Amino acid sequence: MARLHPLDADATLAETLLAELRERLDNVANLDEDRILNGFLAVILAIRRSNFWQQTAACESKPYLSFKLESAAIPFLPQPRPLFEIWVYSPRVEGVHLRGAKVARGGLRWSDRMEDFRTEVLGLVKAQMVKNSVIVPMGSKGGFVCKQLPLTSEREAFMAEGIACYKIFISGLLDLTDNLVAGQVVPPPHVRRLDADDPYLVVAADKGTATFSDIANGVSADYDFWLGDAFASGGSAGYDHKGMGITARGAREAVKRHFRHLGKDIQNEDFTVIGIGDMAGDVFGNGMLLSKHIRLKAAFNHQHIFIDPNPDAAISYAERCRLFQLPRSSWADYNRECISAGGGIFERSAKSIPLSAEVKAWLNTDKDSMAPLELINNLLKAEADLLYNGGIGTYVKASTESHADARDRANDGLRVNGNELRVKVVGEGGNPGLHAERSYRVCPQGRADLFRCD
Repeated sequence: MARLHPLDADATLAETLLAELRERLDNVANLDEDRILNGFLAVILAIRRSNFWQQTAACESKPYLSFKLESAAIPFLPQPRPLFEIWVYSPRVEGVHLRGAKVARGGLRWSDRMEDFRTEVLGLVKAQMVKNSVIVPMGSKGGFVCKQLPLTSEREAFMAEGIACYKIFISGLLDLTDNLVAGQVVPPPHVRRLDADDPYLVVAADKGTATFSDIANGVSADYDFWLGDAFASGGSAGYDHKGMGITARGAREAVKRHFRHLGKDIQNEDFTVIGIGDMAGDVFGNGMLLSKHIRLKAAFNHQHIFIDPNPDAAISYAERCRLFQLPRSSWADYNRECISAGGGIFERSAKSIPLSAEVKAWLNTDKDSMAPLELINNLLKAEADLLYNGGIGTYVKASTESHADARDRANDGLRVNGNELRVKVVGEGGNPGLHAERSYRVCPQGRADLFRCD
């Protein structure tokens, strides 16, 4: 109240209260409690704007909260720390938008990772900063999770709730963003700003939001935001990010070239693939449709493990096309009748996954079952022509590195060393599957041809 109230803020009172609070914190004896309480204080002091005092058209409090934070002011945040982040919270949706600089662009993702979506978004920001280096100095990314979704089998209701949550998330971002009117900066109403003018905010499509650009532009129009339909790239006035498949097409050309050096034409010859991602994703989904000769033996995302030990190229291609067109599809939607003997689709939450004779022969193991993380570790080390990464996370590191060096704790239990790969080519379109710098040099000569395509 003393720092952020748009009318009654009192800097002197705020300093007095802060001094009193710090004095009380000095008397906290337990180390963990002290660290946690000081962490809360650091986050509170990092807040630069809030929509808490804004109201709806009916003069009611808004059903969600949003806070703009200066990330560098929070010392315990993992690197890289963006310039600003906006956190949006409501009983229906929670989301975060990370921005590396005042002028930055990046997509908004409908995330499935309820527990660690900020970690997911931060990983995307790292890659976005690299990709944007030739356009603008920094990148940005956002992600939101829906907390009251109906069952996925209720597709219309499921999508309607997702869109509603997306609109709340967009509204929370615009609530705290300055506008431009006749070339002059206009602050958002009922917001006390503890930072400088900041009118630049653009969003793009990402996983789960490929068709939402018109929706975002509609919210922008409701706010009379100065960018108009340039607020969200794509939609009826722009381009369909997933529809064009730009990143996947670039990855395919690189993959084709590397296989050409190995004497194989992947547009006319069957080749085996181990994948990271699912058909709903832009990079993975498009990538798995760019050749009719892909024999996808296995793939995994954060929910499922898909295994097809002896896939039929034509049958599996047709089924992947169907999934690609199915909104919010997952591997659970794959037609089991299209999977070869011994294969299946398994939940990563399972305690143990049984291994068929066909899978045991492919993985060269005598085990009758494996835990999900162990199975993924073995799939990454399995023999195939191509390892194609269209997902998020770091799955390969150098043998000279520790898992901590990869900076992706969520995948420590399944990550492999580069010299354990048994594929001929690694195609990287994800964020980032191979740990930067050293991972690209660790495979034995002649074992794998590694390249990166962000």
